[in-house]
Amino acid sequence: MSVGFLGIQFGFALQNANASRILQTFGANVEHLNWFWLVAPLTGMIIQPIIGYYSDRTWTKLGRRRPFFLAGAILTSIALVAMPNAPHLASFISPMLIGGGLLMIMDASINISMEPFRALVADKLPEEQHTLGFSVQTMLIGIGAVVGSWLPYILGNFFGFSKKAPIEGEVSSNVIWSFYIGAFVLISTIVWTLVTTKEYPPNVYEEADDEKPKKFFIPKAMIQLLVVQFFSWFALFSMWVYTTPAIASRFYGTIDPQSVKFQEAGDWVGILFGVYNGVSAVIALSLPLISKRIGRRATHAMALTIGGLSFLSFMLFNNATWLILPMVGIGIAWGSILAMPYAMLANSIPPKQMGMFMGLFNLSITIPQITNGLLGTLLFNYVYRGNPFNAIIAAGIFMILAALSTYFVDDKLDV
Repeated sequence: MSVGFLGIQFGFALQNANASRILQTFGANVEHLNWFWLVAPLTGMIIQPIIGYYSDRTWTKLGRRRPFFLAGAILTSIALVAMPNAPHLASFISPMLIGGGLLMIMDASINISMEPFRALVADKLPEEQHTLGFSVQTMLIGIGAVVGSWLPYILGNFFGFSKKAPIEGEVSSNVIWSFYIGAFVLISTIVWTLVTTKEYPPNVYEEADDEKPKKFFIPKAMIQLLVVQFFSWFALFSMWVYTTPAIASRFYGTIDPQSVKFQEAGDWVGILFGVYNGVSAVIALSLPLISKRIGRRATHAMALTIGGLSFLSFMLFNNATWLILPMVGIGIAWGSILAMPYAMLANSIPPKQMGMFMGLFNLSITIPQITNGLLGTLLFNYVYRGNPFNAIIAAGIFMILAALSTYFVDDKLDV
């Protein structure tokens, strides 16, 4: 039932690893990248609670979650095909604005599919299997993200696709074809989930909900996790926005997005992002075993600490190849971020309202990213001193703050 999430993350990984360099290719300045990346959390903040609310109340021949999977998959695939071709779509509007608009459409479409997938796992599994269920989902997310992140590098280095655009201001063919393949994988895997997974009928949720209090409430675990989530996702937003320009300037000696060196840096960032996603896929299966021994709270805190120290260790390396090592630690943190907060939360949510609460919990992901995006230009110019590499170091500090905040979460199933 989570195979479709593999496809979603395939497309999401292509966006995360390549959006900054695509937008810079179209003419965006590095200090303004944060404004474009605001699109993702803004659309998620608006769309996911709405989708969650209506998916709780929808019932069709496809079920209540699956119609949203399909609609989101179709829209995301269209956006994946269109985004790297923005220069060819531009007649009166600049490619940069079209690219930003397509980024918004892509994020909105991914969000339509994403939150119902979270809710489906909680719908289908008993409480004692929630940690395992979200961990398996994280494993599939990691597999999709590895291939999506590595694809431009693979196509450019092993299959002869050009890493340099034929015309300045356009996107290289290895990136364009990666997005085409991503669109196909995304819609194929979601159709697989649609065909192979059935949902429980509405009366099952009604019966389960009879045992829950009828008064609306916000679970205590959700409130306590807000601070942890804020620091975690503030750090991740900085990583996604600034890793490509940071590595290009520090390790490849260029800030010119039109240069071959910059494109090589972007391809290598795709490899690094694939590493952390691959590690998250592997570590995901060990999370249930670790949390059973030391508790979910301690497990999450440990993973976040490793991630924070890994960001800080970027300062130790003079060769971009060695950045694979800290990416392993970041992958451990990422695997936990994708699984443990949801496992902590799922047991305290009424089954009938699972989609709505999962959508509301998405605010803990979007608000820190929006905050980072709104403050991004000021931070870049006055705190990071115009150096994107300093944003990566700051991400390490925020990740460690997230780890410390985890100990204030009262996880009722800690053992």
